[in-house]
Amino acid sequence: MSISPTLLIYALIFGGILLLVEALYLMTFGRSARLGSRMNRRLEMLDGNAKRADVIEALRKETTQHSKSAGIPFYSLLAEKAEKGKIAYSPVMLIAMMGLLAGVAFVAISFFLAGAPVQLKIGVSAFMGIGGVWMWVNGKAKKRRDMIEEQLPDSIDLMVRSLRVGHPFVHALANAAKEIPDPLGSELGLIADEAAYGRDVGEALMAFAERMDMQDLRFLAVSVTIQAQSGGNLAEILDGLSKVVRARFKLFRKVRAITAEAKWSGMFLSGFPIAAMLMISMLKPDYYDEVKETALFIPVALVVVAFLIVNVLYMRKMVNIQV
Repeated sequence: MSISPTLLIYALIFGGILLLVEALYLMTFGRSARLGSRMNRRLEMLDGNAKRADVIEALRKETTQHSKSAGIPFYSLLAEKAEKGKIAYSPVMLIAMMGLLAGVAFVAISFFLAGAPVQLKIGVSAFMGIGGVWMWVNGKAKKRRDMIEEQLPDSIDLMVRSLRVGHPFVHALANAAKEIPDPLGSELGLIADEAAYGRDVGEALMAFAERMDMQDLRFLAVSVTIQAQSGGNLAEILDGLSKVVRARFKLFRKVRAITAEAKWSGMFLSGFPIAAMLMISMLKPDYYDEVKETALFIPVALVVVAFLIVNVLYMRKMVNIQV
């Protein structure tokens, strides 16, 4: 029972696919696609003498293009993540990217594994093309969501300062959008622009919160909506919200630090049997020859796999503490 280099070749090709999709994205959109730049993209577009209405239209199109295309077959699995990550590629371009990467994978597999069956090459290539784009989009969405969570308390503090000197909330929102870099800066600026054109600011904030699926943003939207309907000191409300968000974020990081050892222990305990099996197979390929032909070999192997899966799920549940 020897380990074929075929699996290693497949893994290297898939890793190359992930690097290729990121390289193509940066080559296509350049600096505008990078998160955390010193000046947010909305201000760059406005400084480029673009009309405010055109900037709003362009940003709204990028925001909603993926959700509007969720009805495309199989694309619904990707649309939500692409919307959260605000992928600049259009849905058609993402689907074309899947096809392109699948073609690249097919050529690579044909070059390195010329003797593989054609059906296997096509199936693995399609899996790599679709899976590579999905993993890349998922990573982008997670990174963008984490950055927005980290930027939110500072942006709320900036709104509170503007409200305390007498600015209305829409102006406070616009002032915060000028100081906060992307990804949150452009989003707040877009909400402020939409409010200036007549959209309810609470509705716009809630739509942003639902799109990102963030509880802290929902708190902000509800606070603004309740204050607009019943009155009250919005600066004090947001100041308290900022403290709650910071405390929640601090507690989340503390919990993540406390559970880090358990997570790594779970990963080690889950991966060690597989690593041991692979190591034994490479060092002594005939180690299982005496037992693999027996009637109990397959059932016992399936039981071991089932126990490994249960172990992974249980360890994940133990350390997945909601804050």
